[in-house]
Amino acid sequence: MTGSAGWSGSSARAVPHDLAERASGVSRGDGPRSIARVPDETGRVRPEVVAAVRARLGPAPAAEDVGDAVVAVLQARGQLVGPRALAGTVRVVCDEVLGAGPLQPWLDDPLVTDVLVNGPRQVWVERAGELVRVQLDLGTPGDVRTLAVRLAATAGRRLDDASPAVDARLPDGTRLHALLPPLAGPCTVLSLRVVRPRPFSLAELTAAGTVAPRLGPLLTALVERRANLLVTGATGSGKTTLLGALLALVAPDQRIVLIEEQPELVVDHPHVVHLATRGVNVEGAGAVDLPTLVRHALRMRPDRIVLGECRGGEVREVLAALNTGHEGGCATMHANAAADVPARLEALAALAGLTREALAAQASSAFDAVLHLRRDGPDRGRRYLAEIGVVGRRASGELEVQVAVAVSADGRMSRGSGWPALAERLGVGHDGSPATVTHLRTATAGRAGDG
Repeated sequence: MTGSAGWSGSSARAVPHDLAERASGVSRGDGPRSIARVPDETGRVRPEVVAAVRARLGPAPAAEDVGDAVVAVLQARGQLVGPRALAGTVRVVCDEVLGAGPLQPWLDDPLVTDVLVNGPRQVWVERAGELVRVQLDLGTPGDVRTLAVRLAATAGRRLDDASPAVDARLPDGTRLHALLPPLAGPCTVLSLRVVRPRPFSLAELTAAGTVAPRLGPLLTALVERRANLLVTGATGSGKTTLLGALLALVAPDQRIVLIEEQPELVVDHPHVVHLATRGVNVEGAGAVDLPTLVRHALRMRPDRIVLGECRGGEVREVLAALNTGHEGGCATMHANAAADVPARLEALAALAGLTREALAAQASSAFDAVLHLRRDGPDRGRRYLAEIGVVGRRASGELEVQVAVAVSADGRMSRGSGWPALAERLGVGHDGSPATVTHLRTATAGRAGDG
């Protein structure tokens, strides 16, 4: 996590090299008036010390000023600390003032994706794909609420009895969701999802097992031929990660307009415009929703329009955009399987006032392929691209998704009934390139043939 002014990432929490020299001023002069462990045996700093540092830093604290403020506060209190203890104190105070307090070390862990707080002593983290409970004491339910309110304020959002729920993005990109009692029972419930700033390439996802090696050429061809893609899967299945890797394959002379509710997508591309929604202000006005941003994106000369997550009435605007000559668009959506996509689209279309017939007509021409990811394994820690489907219509006119390529949990690949339609979209057998034809056909043959 990268640090910035007002937020404690790993770099922001670095202790200045000359801190030891400045710390010596705490123990010089007329002699120490008190000797204290800072932080104490539990790794915490007394609340009055943190409060004094907050007051000294003012309403807009900067990470680089925390060290000086801590030294000044300890000098004023006459507390004697050595250089090592002072360095630890600065880190703890920085977490308390600028970061997520006792949760910050977990957010800094590169293997952690989620930090979940159900109560003061009920903290869970998902680390390396495994959800485990950690030994961490956050104090009292009141302390958890105070932490949630402070984090919401850091994100520029309000969290109180009049507005007891918040879904926001912290300055470092971490997604924050919080619910206050009585909505969440006796204690405030916090959910923090870490968004890593480094994008992954398709080659890295292949090496990690997320994408089967033989699917790489097929995915690359989909991007190069400007196919409209719908990336689906359950929560935490890697939809955003895969989409970011695919967008990195877009030619550098193309302009990508990216629309999200909470910015999460990190794309390694030279020409990306990020648009994000905005909630209402304290007066209850000023909201800008996804459908509005989609309409604005159409006027921004996009080569590709990308919707970070489609989960509401904005599906109408997305379908309209992809049916008016904007090729190469992408979106993500929650779904249990590729075959479930029509039902999910129908549910979202109903929110936008679209009939089933209107949705089938628009979706069948808007989306070329569905890329479905799945979580598997004993702890659901393995994420992989499990299905590639094509969108079409049955003889009855209903929307359907036919599986073109399926990947089993052990990596076996097979072609499904949707393969001919996908092959036609990719030009396999029609582009006059024997190498390309052989490569793509071989790619989907799998270890057991066509299955």
